[in-house]
Amino acid sequence: MARGKKRRRKMAPRNKENSAMANKKRPVSEEEDDEDYRRRRDRNNQAVKRSRVKSKLRTQQTLERVNQLKTENELLEEKIKMLTKELGFLKDLFLAHAGSNQHPINLQDLDLNALLADDTKPGDLKGSKL
Repeated sequence: MARGKKRRRKMAPRNKENSAMANKKRPVSEEEDDEDYRRRRDRNNQAVKRSRVKSKLRTQQTLERVNQLKTENELLEEKIKMLTKELGFLKDLFLAHAGSNQHPINLQDLDLNALLADDTKPGDLKGSKL
């Protein structure tokens, strides 16, 4: 659209008075006007129904996605806890044996699964030969 030029859109008539004024070029019987109004109302009602169905579907999909993300978040939180625990254990293990060659550890003798079990503390070295 060029500057300074504005296009005017024709507005749909809002009521019967405006409809009669807009259609002065050709006479319209009241029956035709009522039928036209009824068709427009029916089309609008169908559009509203479709819109509401789409809105409900979007809301349902959003809720499902929220639940999926909550579940995924819980799993990731558990993984963080486990990895934090493992990191603490490995730090303690490293610090306990850093620079000490007097008591070398045989990693095959360690039961890492037992050490990382929920009931053990990261600094607890049950099952190791220290």
